[in-house]
Amino acid sequence: MTIVTIVGARPQFIKAAAVSRGLRKRFREILVHTGQHYDGNMSQVFFDELGIPRPDVNLGIGSGAHGAQTGAMLTAIEEVLLREKPDRVLVYGDTNSTLAGALAAAKLHIPVAHVEAGLRSFNRRMPEEINRILTDHVADLLFCPSQTAVDHLAAEGIRHGVHRVGDVMYEALMHAVSVARGKSDVLNRLGVAPGQYALATIHRAENTDDPARLARLMEALQAVARDRPVLFPVHPRTRSRLPALAAAGGLRLLEPA
Repeated sequence: MTIVTIVGARPQFIKAAAVSRGLRKRFREILVHTGQHYDGNMSQVFFDELGIPRPDVNLGIGSGAHGAQTGAMLTAIEEVLLREKPDRVLVYGDTNSTLAGALAAAKLHIPVAHVEAGLRSFNRRMPEEINRILTDHVADLLFCPSQTAVDHLAAEGIRHGVHRVGDVMYEALMHAVSVARGKSDVLNRLGVAPGQYALATIHRAENTDDPARLARLMEALQAVARDRPVLFPVHPRTRSRLPALAAAGGLRLLEPA
């Protein structure tokens, strides 16, 4: 069996690190990277440090407006599927890469498996919510991390092909922790002690693109920073908003590695 796996964003790289190790013991996997996250800190470092197989195909789509980005991915993924003729397409999570992969496969009548199916925020202003709902409704295998996710699917009439399998991010974390303990010196480099710092990041558009909300979040983090160091890996979207707010004082801004 040949499986085409679609990834494009950091959470998907982490999930693929866990799943591909087992998948490749039994099946042929073709890993397709859409390029949704494309710089070294947002992409390549995860393949290097988590032992993820190198992408067989890198579409290099890059950033852009939701419609343009998803449309470009849909076209490029369809070309890959027509060429490779896989038995199944595997997608993760709720990004534009997820939706594009699911739609391309469904329109070509290729079965779709969705890892992290059934998650809901019940806020359709979030693009991720639209992506995950549509993907669940075209998938025939739905791998849910919890009973709550299973129940969400049942409420939408999706009961066949649903499997509660647990959280793949937990498995990825357990693997990464063992690796980090053996090789990481990040706490020494940053000059902080275990349990004596806070770690924060902000990246969802609902938080970064609303100046008032982002200002309130930064004020809350500054309050925490009065008691302990706050390490703040800054997502590119967030970094582009911070200069206008001049609200990052007291936080240690880091690259999102």
